[in-house]
Amino acid sequence: MDKAAAPACNFAADLDWNDVRYALVLARCGSLASAARALGVDQTTVSRRLRVLESGLGTPLFERLKGHLAPTPAGIVLMERGVRIEQEIAALCHLAADNQALVQGVTRVTAVDAIVSHYLAHHLAVLRARHPGLAVELIASAKTLDLSRREADIAVRLARPQSGDFVVRRLASLAYGVYGAGALPAADDWSRQNWVAYEHSLARVPEMRWLSERVGDDRIVFRCNNMDALATAVADGLGLGVLPRLVGERHASLRCLSGEEAVLRREMWLVVPRELRHVPRIRAVSDWLAERFRADEGLFG
Repeated sequence: MDKAAAPACNFAADLDWNDVRYALVLARCGSLASAARALGVDQTTVSRRLRVLESGLGTPLFERLKGHLAPTPAGIVLMERGVRIEQEIAALCHLAADNQALVQGVTRVTAVDAIVSHYLAHHLAVLRARHPGLAVELIASAKTLDLSRREADIAVRLARPQSGDFVVRRLASLAYGVYGAGALPAADDWSRQNWVAYEHSLARVPEMRWLSERVGDDRIVFRCNNMDALATAVADGLGLGVLPRLVGERHASLRCLSGEEAVLRREMWLVVPRELRHVPRIRAVSDWLAERFRADEGLFG
């Protein structure tokens, strides 16, 4: 036996996953203080666990660059492998919590607020009647939650994922129109109208790009990251807005000013982590979502 390999083997037997987990959080946060807050411990604990891990591996895992802790080359390798372990452990926890014969337990579904508030929330009673042991958490968020880290179990997204090990299904096409509460302006006069829009962090979404190509920032009089708040502002006469027809047509005081044709469309995608696709509760909810969206595709414009 190669004696040089013995220390590494001995350390592997004693390796504490929590030390690796702390290192992963530190890599994501970039500082001991931020990592400690995220983990709910003090900085000393994070520092101590990092020292134990580095000592066992025999190499530094982080270096300070421009005031932040960044992984060293060895640290990058550890993070890549640690993320895979983290995903596997999360998947095992989900599997252990599921009864393999019954659809039961909590399933978390994330989507943008317009789809959660104006569509999904209206239909959950049907799903519950089909599966009484099921509980659903709807997470309305414009942020793309990380399914691989189990921030949600299922996502309805307005862009197809470009990476990750997911099962992806197209659901429907979401149409957008220009809505207002006042007199009908001509399309070539839109640049002289006041508008409401998403706040700047969402400036790259297609509906905001469409608006920026036609209207200057000086015409944006109100910004918000909540679709219902934007629709309310439009209904109150604050300005025009690019809204999904799903939202605009539900407001009696709103009028679609852009005609029958959608000004743009966004495809909606059902996204499920591949390792969860056969978990009964995940399969039941994802199949129901696909069935529901297909049946109601006309509602989306």
